[in-house]
Amino acid sequence: MENLNFIDPLLHGITPEKVNNTIPNLSAKQLACAGVSSLIVGAVLKKAGQNKVGNLIGGLALPLLASAAYKQFTKVIKAKKELTDSSGIEYNH
Repeated sequence: MENLNFIDPLLHGITPEKVNNTIPNLSAKQLACAGVSSLIVGAVLKKAGQNKVGNLIGGLALPLLASAAYKQFTKVIKAKKELTDSSGIEYNH
């Protein structure tokens, strides 16, 4: 019979190599700076007469700022939760 290894290499133990295409973990400060700068660049481009490109770049500001706010909000909530939560073990002496 023919050698059919090319059809499904996973059946024969051949796994693809893992590529390091991970998304960088950006901080809230970096996201906020990117949002503000995209807002400024968009405004400058619109003033220069590049309305379509200015709208495109300026439109990225709101999602960047929203994700920065969400990231900061979750960090603050997590810190407050760690302060108030107990380990579940109550000592009654």
